[in-house]
Formats: sequence, C-alpha cells, structure tokens
Amino acid sequence: MSDSLDALERRIADLRAEVRRAVKARENSLARTLRGDLRRAEQAWDAAVATETPAEAPSGTPSGTLSGTHAPREPEASLVPIREQVHQALAMLGVPTPAKLIVAVNDAFFSRELRGSQLTSLRRDEERSFRSDPYARPYYLCAALTDRLSPARGLLADSTWPPERRVLGPLSPRVDFLVSAMRVAEHLTRLAEPPPGAVRLLSRMAQNIPGAVEGFAPAGPATVIRAARAELEVHRAADTAQRAEVAARATRRLPDAERLFGTTAMDVVRGVC
Repeated sequence: MSDSLDALERRIADLRAEVRRAVKARENSLARTLRGDLRRAEQAWDAAVATETPAEAPSGTPSGTLSGTHAPREPEASLVPIREQVHQALAMLGVPTPAKLIVAVNDAFFSRELRGSQLTSLRRDEERSFRSDPYARPYYLCAALTDRLSPARGLLADSTWPPERRVLGPLSPRVDFLVSAMRVAEHLTRLAEPPPGAVRLLSRMAQNIPGAVEGFAPAGPATVIRAARAELEVHRAADTAQRAEVAARATRRLPDAERLFGTTAMDVVRGVC
C-alpha cells in the first residue's frame, strides 16, 4: 500500500504543478479539467490511507466486516482521471480509434463511465496544453491525420506512436477496425473470467468481419482473430504504403503541433502546408 500512496502523492504533486502552469497561461478549460483530476487523485489518496488503518469493528465482529458483511468500498476505477482512461483504451487497441469505441472498451473492460462529449473537450485541452508548453507531458491524446493533413473527425491517437500509425490512408479505417477487433479478442484470451460486456463487444465487432461468426453462437476470440487476420493480409501492404506517404508529407511540411493535431483551412492560407 505504501508504494501506491507514494505514486498517488507524486501524481498529486505533478497535477498541482500542471494546474499552476494552466492558470498562468490562462488556459481556463484545461485548468478546470486538471483541477478535477487533482480532486480525484486526492480522493484516491484519502481512500488509500483509510484502507491502511482498519476501522474499529463492533464487539465480536471481525475487523473490516459488519455483521459478517464486508464494508462497502468505492471502486478504484471511478477514481482514474478521464485522460488516463482514454490512454489505457488507446494503449489496448493500438490504432487511431473513434470516441464511440473508446467509450465501449472503457465500459466493457474497466467498468468505468465515460461520455463521448468528454473526449471532444479533452482533445481540445490536450492541444492547448501542448501549444502552451510543448512536450511537458510524457504523452498527449492527439488527432489522427487525414491524407490532407487535417484532423480526422472523432478519431483519437497517442502522440508517442510513430507517425505512420497516427495518419490515415483510404484503407486505414477498415484496417484499424480489424486490428482493434484482434486486440479486443487477444485481451479476452488473457483473462481467466472475461467480463460479459467485453464478450458482447467482441460479438458486435465480429458481425462486421466475414468469417468471424459461426452460426448463432457468440463469436470466439480465436475465430475473430483468424478472420480478421485473413482480411488484413489483403489490405495491409497497400495501407502501409499509403500511410508512409502521408506520414512523410506531415513530417516534411508540418511544425510539431500540427503533426499531432492537424492543420486547418487557416493554416493552409498562412502557408503551413
């Protein structure tokens, strides 16, 4: 438990520093988000401290129980900041992902509540944070870039991924869906007791993959992986070449912020591209 407390205390200190930077830069929306993250981290610290000292139990009742029933505890998942929830889902899927799928994965595997609207404001906050203090964070939740080097609507990516993974070609939406389905299936195979919501999520994804559904039975992870891999073999080479071309243009033409968050029509007028 002491290790967990140490990690929380370091995070609280980091968040306080980030709040100060956001306030100083007059990034009010970002400051509000960070303050929310800070409150949740402080609540997690309070909960962790409370578990180190067992509550006094009534006479004849074992410590930590009340009339033979375990005392209720707040789920730890609810204390994870929204930014980290999204990052965990992206790390699991490994490709630019629509907000709807991020929300579904977060709910299915981690039993946490997340709304698509939160992801929209989060990406804007990430861009403002990067522009005010570039590379101050170990990662940013950034945009996937289209072949026009503009941000792809509704898709989030991880800034630490190589450029070829953060850009899109004509085949990329299909390729990324297949990769996502494989990642979900692979994650299920590593769980001793897969959550029912995660099994349902894989079954829904399998409906869109030829050969992934066997009759009326729920789609099994091995079947989904095999079917998705077979279709990937058809598209992968062309998609890799297309993405490499887009990534090369982005690297050659765009400054750092636009490489992560894309260009706008105004950027083109100003000569960024």
